[in-house]
Amino acid sequence: MLVFRPSTHAQARIEGLGSVPPEGVITLMVGAGVAYYMGDLVDGVDFAHLGLGPNLALGGMYRLTEHVSLRSELRYYQVQGDQQYSRNAKNNLSFRTRNPDIYIGAQGDLFPFSRQVRANPYLFAGLGTTILNPKANLGGTWYSLPPLTTEGVNYSQTPLLVVAGIGFTYRLTGRWGLGLELCNNFLSSDYLDDVSGFYPEPDALPNDLARQLSDRAPEIGQAPNQPGFQRGNPKVKDSYVFLSVKAQYLLTTRYFAQQRKKTRCPKF
Repeated sequence: MLVFRPSTHAQARIEGLGSVPPEGVITLMVGAGVAYYMGDLVDGVDFAHLGLGPNLALGGMYRLTEHVSLRSELRYYQVQGDQQYSRNAKNNLSFRTRNPDIYIGAQGDLFPFSRQVRANPYLFAGLGTTILNPKANLGGTWYSLPPLTTEGVNYSQTPLLVVAGIGFTYRLTGRWGLGLELCNNFLSSDYLDDVSGFYPEPDALPNDLARQLSDRAPEIGQAPNQPGFQRGNPKVKDSYVFLSVKAQYLLTTRYFAQQRKKTRCPKF
Protein backbone atom coordinates (compact mmCIF):
# COMPACT_ATOMS: atom_id res chain seq x y z
CA MET A 1 0.00 0.00 0.00
CA LEU A 2 1.27 3.51 -0.88
CA VAL A 3 1.71 5.66 2.24
CA PHE A 4 2.50 9.40 2.21
CA ARG A 5 4.56 10.55 5.18
CA PRO A 6 4.27 14.12 6.43
CA SER A 7 7.10 16.55 5.64
CA THR A 8 8.46 19.48 7.56
CA HIS A 9 7.93 21.58 4.42
CA ALA A 10 4.63 23.13 3.35
CA GLN A 11 2.43 20.70 1.46
CA ALA A 12 -0.70 20.78 -0.67
CA ARG A 13 -3.47 18.25 -0.66
CA ILE A 14 -3.83 16.97 -4.25
CA GLU A 15 -6.67 14.67 -5.24
CA GLY A 16 -5.28 11.24 -6.07
CA LEU A 17 -1.81 12.05 -4.73
CA GLY A 18 -2.43 13.01 -1.13
CA SER A 19 -0.39 15.68 0.66
CA VAL A 20 2.71 16.54 -1.35
CA PRO A 21 5.44 19.20 -1.10
CA PRO A 22 5.74 21.65 -4.01
CA GLU A 23 9.27 20.65 -5.08
CA GLY A 24 9.25 18.37 -8.12
CA VAL A 25 5.60 18.82 -9.10
CA ILE A 26 5.31 18.16 -12.85
CA THR A 27 2.51 19.87 -14.79
CA LEU A 28 1.47 19.47 -18.43
CA MET A 29 0.29 22.58 -20.31
CA VAL A 30 -1.79 22.77 -23.50
CA GLY A 31 -2.81 26.08 -25.05
CA ALA A 32 -4.48 27.73 -28.03
CA GLY A 33 -5.18 31.31 -28.96
CA VAL A 34 -4.43 34.11 -31.40
CA ALA A 35 -1.14 35.56 -32.63
CA TYR A 36 -0.50 39.18 -33.67
CA TYR A 37 2.49 40.44 -35.68
CA MET A 38 4.42 43.64 -34.95
CA GLY A 39 6.95 44.57 -37.60
CA ASP A 40 7.82 46.61 -40.69
CA LEU A 41 4.56 46.04 -42.57
CA VAL A 42 2.35 47.64 -39.90
CA ASP A 43 2.64 51.20 -38.62
CA GLY A 44 0.01 51.16 -35.91
CA VAL A 45 -2.84 49.03 -34.61
CA ASP A 46 -5.58 48.87 -37.24
CA PHE A 47 -8.43 47.16 -35.38
CA ALA A 48 -10.33 46.58 -38.63
CA HIS A 49 -7.40 44.64 -40.13
CA LEU A 50 -5.43 43.06 -37.31
CA GLY A 51 -4.34 40.12 -39.43
CA LEU A 52 -4.59 37.71 -36.51
CA GLY A 53 -3.46 34.11 -36.84
CA PRO A 54 -3.68 31.05 -34.59
CA ASN A 55 -1.18 29.81 -32.04
CA LEU A 56 -0.95 26.35 -30.45
CA ALA A 57 1.28 25.25 -27.58
CA LEU A 58 2.32 22.11 -25.73
CA GLY A 59 4.62 22.34 -22.74
CA GLY A 60 5.37 21.49 -19.17
CA MET A 61 6.51 22.89 -15.84
CA TYR A 62 8.75 21.49 -13.11
CA ARG A 63 8.25 23.21 -9.77
CA LEU A 64 11.39 24.26 -7.90
CA THR A 65 9.89 26.12 -4.92
CA GLU A 66 6.56 27.31 -3.58
CA HIS A 67 6.61 30.21 -6.07
CA VAL A 68 9.05 29.30 -8.89
CA SER A 69 8.89 26.69 -11.66
CA LEU A 70 10.99 25.80 -14.68
CA ARG A 71 8.87 26.09 -17.79
CA SER A 72 9.25 25.07 -21.45
CA GLU A 73 6.93 25.05 -24.47
CA LEU A 74 6.91 23.96 -28.09
CA ARG A 75 4.59 26.25 -30.04
CA TYR A 76 3.27 26.74 -33.57
CA TYR A 77 1.92 30.04 -34.85
CA GLN A 78 0.85 31.98 -37.91
CA VAL A 79 1.28 35.74 -38.36
CA GLN A 80 0.80 37.97 -41.38
CA GLY A 81 0.94 41.56 -42.53
CA ASP A 82 -0.13 43.63 -45.53
CA GLN A 83 0.86 47.20 -46.34
CA GLN A 84 -2.43 47.92 -48.10
CA TYR A 85 -3.78 48.80 -44.64
CA SER A 86 -0.82 51.02 -43.68
CA ARG A 87 0.58 54.46 -44.50
CA ASN A 88 3.03 52.73 -46.87
CA ALA A 89 0.34 51.18 -49.06
CA LYS A 90 2.18 52.36 -52.19
CA ASN A 91 4.92 49.79 -51.52
CA ASN A 92 2.36 46.95 -51.64
CA LEU A 93 4.44 44.46 -49.61
CA SER A 94 2.79 41.57 -47.76
CA PHE A 95 3.70 38.25 -46.16
CA ARG A 96 2.47 35.26 -44.20
CA THR A 97 4.52 32.89 -42.08
CA ARG A 98 3.76 29.68 -40.20
CA ASN A 99 6.54 28.88 -37.76
CA PRO A 100 7.40 26.61 -34.85
CA ASP A 101 9.24 27.99 -31.85
CA ILE A 102 10.60 26.61 -28.59
CA TYR A 103 11.84 28.17 -25.37
CA ILE A 104 12.83 27.33 -21.81
CA GLY A 105 12.47 29.70 -18.89
CA ALA A 106 10.97 30.28 -15.47
CA GLN A 107 7.58 31.16 -14.01
CA GLY A 108 6.96 33.00 -10.77
CA ASP A 109 3.55 32.61 -9.07
CA LEU A 110 2.09 35.29 -6.81
CA PHE A 111 0.67 32.79 -4.29
CA PRO A 112 2.54 29.73 -2.95
CA PHE A 113 1.68 26.31 -4.32
CA SER A 114 0.74 24.88 -0.91
CA ARG A 115 -2.08 27.39 -0.47
CA GLN A 116 -3.92 25.98 -3.51
CA VAL A 117 -5.79 29.24 -4.10
CA ARG A 118 -8.40 29.25 -6.83
CA ALA A 119 -6.83 32.06 -8.94
CA ASN A 120 -3.06 32.49 -9.05
CA PRO A 121 -1.47 35.27 -11.19
CA TYR A 122 2.06 34.75 -12.49
CA LEU A 123 4.89 36.22 -14.56
CA PHE A 124 7.17 34.21 -16.86
CA ALA A 125 10.19 34.72 -19.13
CA GLY A 126 12.49 32.56 -21.20
CA LEU A 127 14.94 32.17 -24.08
CA GLY A 128 14.55 30.08 -27.20
CA THR A 129 14.44 30.20 -30.98
CA THR A 130 12.00 30.08 -33.87
CA ILE A 131 12.29 29.04 -37.52
CA LEU A 132 11.52 31.88 -39.92
CA ASN A 133 9.84 31.05 -43.23
CA PRO A 134 8.04 34.14 -44.55
CA LYS A 135 6.12 33.68 -47.79
CA ALA A 136 4.45 36.03 -50.26
CA ASN A 137 1.49 35.35 -52.54
CA LEU A 138 1.89 36.01 -56.24
CA GLY A 139 -0.79 34.92 -58.68
CA GLY A 140 -2.30 32.52 -56.14
CA THR A 141 1.01 30.79 -55.35
CA TRP A 142 2.88 31.19 -52.07
CA TYR A 143 6.65 31.60 -52.51
CA SER A 144 9.21 31.18 -49.73
CA LEU A 145 11.11 34.46 -49.48
CA PRO A 146 14.42 33.68 -47.66
CA PRO A 147 15.97 31.83 -50.66
CA LEU A 148 15.10 34.78 -52.91
CA THR A 149 17.08 37.31 -50.80
CA THR A 150 14.64 40.09 -51.70
CA GLU A 151 16.86 42.69 -50.00
CA GLY A 152 20.10 41.10 -51.16
CA VAL A 153 20.67 39.74 -47.63
CA ASN A 154 21.15 36.15 -46.49
CA TYR A 155 19.69 36.28 -42.98
CA SER A 156 19.53 33.62 -40.29
CA GLN A 157 16.26 31.71 -40.17
CA THR A 158 16.81 30.65 -36.54
CA PRO A 159 17.10 33.88 -34.53
CA LEU A 160 17.23 34.21 -30.76
CA LEU A 161 13.80 34.45 -29.15
CA VAL A 162 13.11 36.25 -25.86
CA VAL A 163 9.75 35.40 -24.27
CA ALA A 164 8.05 37.46 -21.55
CA GLY A 165 4.48 37.30 -20.36
CA ILE A 166 1.82 37.48 -17.70
CA GLY A 167 -1.12 35.24 -16.91
CA PHE A 168 -3.28 33.62 -14.29
CA THR A 169 -4.48 30.10 -13.63
CA TYR A 170 -7.85 29.24 -12.11
CA ARG A 171 -7.78 25.93 -10.26
CA LEU A 172 -10.77 23.77 -11.24
CA THR A 173 -9.73 20.71 -9.20
CA GLY A 174 -6.61 19.53 -7.41
CA ARG A 175 -5.11 18.43 -10.74
CA TRP A 176 -6.84 20.62 -13.36
CA GLY A 177 -6.43 24.34 -14.00
CA LEU A 178 -7.56 26.75 -16.72
CA GLY A 179 -6.12 30.18 -17.39
CA LEU A 180 -5.50 33.12 -19.66
CA GLU A 181 -2.06 34.28 -20.79
CA LEU A 182 -0.58 37.25 -22.66
CA CYS A 183 2.91 36.65 -24.08
CA ASN A 184 5.23 38.95 -26.02
CA ASN A 185 7.90 37.30 -28.18
CA PHE A 186 10.91 39.43 -29.11
CA LEU A 187 13.24 38.38 -31.93
CA SER A 188 16.90 39.20 -32.48
CA SER A 189 16.01 39.37 -36.19
CA ASP A 190 14.14 41.97 -38.25
CA TYR A 191 13.22 39.41 -40.91
CA LEU A 192 10.11 37.72 -39.53
CA ASP A 193 8.35 39.45 -42.46
CA ASP A 194 11.34 39.39 -44.88
CA VAL A 195 11.45 43.20 -44.69
CA SER A 196 14.11 45.20 -42.86
CA GLY A 197 16.36 47.61 -44.73
CA PHE A 198 16.53 49.05 -48.24
CA TYR A 199 15.64 48.20 -51.81
CA PRO A 200 18.62 46.47 -53.45
CA GLU A 201 20.03 46.79 -56.93
CA PRO A 202 17.76 44.61 -59.11
CA ASP A 203 20.75 43.06 -60.87
CA ALA A 204 22.03 41.82 -57.47
CA LEU A 205 18.98 39.57 -57.02
CA PRO A 206 19.10 35.94 -58.20
CA ASN A 207 16.16 35.90 -60.66
CA ASP A 208 13.07 37.64 -62.01
CA LEU A 209 10.84 36.19 -59.27
CA ALA A 210 13.09 37.71 -56.60
CA ARG A 211 13.01 41.09 -58.37
CA GLN A 212 9.21 41.01 -58.63
CA LEU A 213 8.71 40.12 -54.95
CA SER A 214 11.35 42.59 -53.80
CA ASP A 215 9.51 45.59 -55.25
CA ARG A 216 5.77 45.12 -55.64
CA ALA A 217 4.83 48.75 -56.19
CA PRO A 218 4.48 48.33 -60.00
CA GLU A 219 1.73 45.75 -59.42
CA ILE A 220 -0.61 48.55 -58.27
CA GLY A 221 0.51 51.15 -60.82
CA GLN A 222 3.19 52.82 -58.71
CA ALA A 223 6.66 53.70 -59.98
CA PRO A 224 9.42 51.23 -59.07
CA ASN A 225 11.39 52.07 -55.94
CA GLN A 226 14.96 53.16 -56.51
CA PRO A 227 17.85 51.11 -55.06
CA GLY A 228 18.70 52.46 -51.63
CA PHE A 229 15.15 53.65 -50.89
CA GLN A 230 13.92 52.56 -47.48
CA ARG A 231 12.00 49.27 -47.52
CA GLY A 232 11.74 48.71 -43.74
CA ASN A 233 13.09 49.95 -40.43
CA PRO A 234 16.26 48.05 -39.44
CA LYS A 235 16.46 49.90 -36.11
CA VAL A 236 13.48 48.00 -34.65
CA LYS A 237 13.40 44.20 -34.51
CA ASP A 238 10.25 42.23 -35.21
CA SER A 239 8.08 40.61 -32.56
CA TYR A 240 4.79 38.77 -32.17
CA VAL A 241 2.20 38.56 -29.39
CA PHE A 242 0.11 35.62 -28.18
CA LEU A 243 -3.18 35.79 -26.30
CA SER A 244 -3.93 32.22 -25.23
CA VAL A 245 -6.17 30.04 -23.14
CA LYS A 246 -4.08 27.48 -21.23
CA ALA A 247 -5.19 24.20 -19.65
CA GLN A 248 -2.94 22.64 -17.01
CA TYR A 249 -2.90 19.12 -15.61
CA LEU A 250 -0.76 17.99 -12.70
CA LEU A 251 0.84 14.74 -13.90
CA THR A 252 2.88 13.62 -10.93
CA THR A 253 5.45 14.77 -8.37
CA ARG A 254 8.99 13.81 -7.48
CA TYR A 255 7.74 13.01 -3.95
CA PHE A 256 5.12 10.64 -5.35
CA ALA A 257 7.74 8.85 -7.48
CA GLN A 258 10.05 8.46 -4.47
CA GLN A 259 7.27 6.97 -2.37
CA ARG A 260 6.41 4.47 -5.11
CA LYS A 261 10.02 3.28 -5.22
CA LYS A 262 10.00 2.74 -1.45
CA THR A 263 6.92 0.50 -1.65
CA ARG A 264 8.12 -1.78 -4.45
CA CYS A 265 8.51 -5.38 -3.48
CA PRO A 266 12.16 -6.51 -3.28
CA LYS A 267 13.44 -8.79 -6.03
CA PHE A 268 14.61 -12.31 -5.09
